[in-house]
Amino acid sequence: MPAFLVALGDVQIPVLAAMLLGGCAAKLGRTLQQRSLDAGLGPTALFPLRLQRPAAMAMCATELGFGIALILTSGSLGRGGPAGLARLGTGMLFVVATCALIELRSIRPDVGCGCFGELSTAPITGRILARSALLGVAALAIVKLPPVRLPQTAGGAGQLLSLFLGELGVIAMLSPEVRETLVRIGYSAPCELRVDVPGQTLTALQRSAQWRRHSDLVADQQPVDTWRELCWRYFAFPSRHAGRDAELVFAVYLQQRRPAVHSVLVDTATGAVIPWPAEPARPVGVLWPRLQHGAQQLGRLAGDSVRSGAALSRLSRQAGVRPQAGAAPAPGMPRQPGMPRQAGVPGHARLSAHARRSGHARRSDRAGLQSSGGSGPRERTR
Repeated sequence: MPAFLVALGDVQIPVLAAMLLGGCAAKLGRTLQQRSLDAGLGPTALFPLRLQRPAAMAMCATELGFGIALILTSGSLGRGGPAGLARLGTGMLFVVATCALIELRSIRPDVGCGCFGELSTAPITGRILARSALLGVAALAIVKLPPVRLPQTAGGAGQLLSLFLGELGVIAMLSPEVRETLVRIGYSAPCELRVDVPGQTLTALQRSAQWRRHSDLVADQQPVDTWRELCWRYFAFPSRHAGRDAELVFAVYLQQRRPAVHSVLVDTATGAVIPWPAEPARPVGVLWPRLQHGAQQLGRLAGDSVRSGAALSRLSRQAGVRPQAGAAPAPGMPRQPGMPRQAGVPGHARLSAHARRSGHARRSDRAGLQSSGGSGPRERTR
């Protein structure tokens, strides 16, 4: 087999896997946004209403399974049977999808293909049919392709990259979703002209802080009335307040992310605005207990400092040492009036010297030591 055909076959696997996984991700994103599996677009519209949900789930799961299988069996891991089955199944999937799109185009010409979720809302055209058919042919053509090998030279890598980009360009020309994506990126319609989907707006409302604050007043989760005025979508929910029938009205601004939401409670009979019920008292936050704890710690430290000063004062009195006039107080002790702030502590120094001269200083009687006129302690004669 020529090297060019082998490289062209190697390119088909990432292209097919990207198409399948991208379509599954787009459908899943639309499902999560609308909180519903009833797509209402694409081949699932051919099924009865009770079967559209299982059909949409099966379609998304099939695309995900074949996309992962193509990637896992591209190397030596899926040599032989597994790789052939994955590629054959992918080809049959695109063939069946092409036939379903042809049938859908004849029955429902106004419905989009739904290949990439909400991006595929345009009616089915010949380009969409050609894209699906070409992908099916590409998948069937690589059923017996040997395992994909990474290029060993820069020329081989450049050839694979050029083929990959070229095929993506062909698919982009056959895909109306590209134009829709560029339009959404580069243009934003005025809010008065934006297409409003009530289901999406209701979902955005139920995620807002206003809904969480007043949801306990809502008697029914389904609105009794909804209408639009310019850039605002209104929802009226049944409610009761003070034994009277009331309506809780929400106004949601039409924008994609974090729309502004306002709410009001009105009387059903008169239309008068009803004051909001009094909210329960909020619990004390975490800041006040922390302040209390810090104050207790400071009080405990202050008490320890005072007790340390008192203990040092008792030891000094037991040792018979009196601070000289003009001496600074001991640490932790209050300064006496008239005493300078930065004075020495000769009484403590003399006490230490006396303890070194006599080993019986601590066992002596309190009368055995005295201080004379601020000259420091001296030993008395027995």
